Amino acid sequence: MKKILLVDDEDSIHLLYREELEDKGYEVHSALSGEEALIQMKIIVPDLIILDINMPGINGIDVLRQIKEINPSLPVILSSAYQDFKQDLATWASDEYIVKSSNLDELKAAVKKHLS
Repeated sequence: MKKILLVDDEDSIHLLYREELEDKGYEVHSALSGEEALIQMKIIVPDLIILDINMPGINGIDVLRQIKEINPSLPVILSSAYQDFKQDLATWASDEYIVKSSNLDELKAAVKKHLS
């Protein structure tokens, strides 16, 4: 079973994404902050990370840099409520950029693409 590390500071996102992704057969682990994500990724060794950008503490862009330093081939999907970050060159290190929505088709398609 493929493991996904979901990094977001919003509980509602964790509930929604977890339910949808577990229904698709993925094992979903959670981190509520960038700091927690960096610890968790060494423990669970995920196959993919879904990463929020706007979080307290270390923001998602800085976490993305650190993830790619540790494991450059690990797919990272940035998930943000803000379209504006898509133009930021620092986000280009991610494998996908998804704008949060109640319709998770785009997210599920990106996860499937990177875990196939």
